[in-house]
Amino acid sequence: MNGVGEVRATSPLIRVALVDDQALMRAGFRALLDAEEGIEVVGEAADGAQGLALVRAEKPDIALVDVQMPVMTGIETTRRIAADPELCGVRVVILTNYGLDEYVFEALRAGASGFLLKDTEPADLLQAIEVVAHGEALLSPSVTRTLIGEFVARPPDRATAPGLECLTRREREVTALAARGLTNEEIAAHMVISPFTAKTHISRAMTKLGARDRAQLVVFAYESGLVAVRQEDHRFE
Repeated sequence: MNGVGEVRATSPLIRVALVDDQALMRAGFRALLDAEEGIEVVGEAADGAQGLALVRAEKPDIALVDVQMPVMTGIETTRRIAADPELCGVRVVILTNYGLDEYVFEALRAGASGFLLKDTEPADLLQAIEVVAHGEALLSPSVTRTLIGEFVARPPDRATAPGLECLTRREREVTALAARGLTNEEIAAHMVISPFTAKTHISRAMTKLGARDRAQLVVFAYESGLVAVRQEDHRFE
């Protein structure tokens, strides 16, 4: 048994739904996940409508959803999952062949907790499932900076973003730092507070703004104008 499985074996079972129109892709993911102790694949779906029905029936911890599918796109599937109060415990991870493109950006706005390239390494896929199952967003600092790049040509959408008045000064500060791609540990060092306190501020900000996770918090920070995009942010690592 590999090291990842040994650690996960003592953790609660992570239930995963696979939603992808490519049977070969589903089979590959299923073979990998079924071999991992601590993960259970609860079902497969070949399009977004089937995927939504599967998620409603099984209420998995994680739904791996292809961004482009027939009948109902991954974006619309994500939006409906995120909007259903009975599915508040389901985290959607978008699967894509193209990296952080317009589709992925829209999926994050719709409520996805992150994204994965379909050719990601098996160990990275397993780690991603672990991260998202524990309530974190699948957005590393470098990926967050790539996401920021999507906003360079976009004016803030203050008409649709929640108001900033509900956040305290500290909560605005940690939200802005998270939007710059800093981890909780880096935020703590910057603000001279403990990582636990940084995490608490982030959690309170998400609750007040109705953000499901850190990914949506980052999107909010830019759409609200809390963080102004600088051209130097538009870089890739």
